[in-house]
Amino acid sequence: MEVISDRSIYKFSAGNEPVLQVPSGTPVRIHTKDCFSNQLRRPEDKMEALDWDRINPATGPISVEGAEPGDILKVTIQKIELDEKGTVVSGEELGILGGILKDVHTKIIPIRDGKAIFDSRTEIPVRPMIGVIGVAPEREEINTGTPGRHGGNMDNTMVAEGASLYFNVEVPGALFACGDVHAVMGDGEIGVSGLEIPAVIDVVLEVVKGKSIEGPMLENQDCWSAIASAEDLEDAVQAATENMFRFLKSRLEREEGEIAMLMSLVGQLQFCQVVDPLKTVRFIMPKQYVEECVL
Repeated sequence: MEVISDRSIYKFSAGNEPVLQVPSGTPVRIHTKDCFSNQLRRPEDKMEALDWDRINPATGPISVEGAEPGDILKVTIQKIELDEKGTVVSGEELGILGGILKDVHTKIIPIRDGKAIFDSRTEIPVRPMIGVIGVAPEREEINTGTPGRHGGNMDNTMVAEGASLYFNVEVPGALFACGDVHAVMGDGEIGVSGLEIPAVIDVVLEVVKGKSIEGPMLENQDCWSAIASAEDLEDAVQAATENMFRFLKSRLEREEGEIAMLMSLVGQLQFCQVVDPLKTVRFIMPKQYVEECVL
């Protein structure tokens, strides 16, 4: 297994030099920092002292041999191993409640026996997920705090162990990177922070030749999911729904109207995050109703 660590990028870009080049199908172990670049790891560490140029680091990028524009990169998440403690913040001008809260609040939360020990009364089972994951866009440089068609800071709780992510390859090698792991986070990430934590991620990177999709897709044992981001939440909803419709239309032997009906009856439209400049949503279709769907 290839291993990379101590190499952070802060933008997805075709100009990033790869830290590692691997053949398609290679397992890779990736060491990641938390979204604060591990700057808030002790109770005495203060938000006021943060270096904001080091927010949302992603480890990488990794170049995958044979990945070319017009292909898809499949990323299968095999394992997410968490550090022994994480950090959560909330406060003034942060997240949905930023107009109500005063000051900035930081809490260091230990992880023990698969639970986040919030306090003496509250223990929360961990649900590890990856906040930032994606590939380099063709032309523009996109900071790692922003989601989009390339992936990026989607903060999708379904990006977890056992899931496979699919991204259109836009530059040779794809230039994959990931980071911003959360030990646990609620859909929406309304306080602007999950339980931010350093982690070690095991993934397998595979090239799917000669195929493309409308935007990032996720597959797990139970469902397919289309992910979309936009400045306006309604635009994100429209994009995720239309992307799923097109995905199903090209794979199901059904009339368009029937596909829309099926989506309305068994599909689920859900928030990922609503606190970044671009909001992210997902549309989920259970596999049991679309068994003939493959990438």
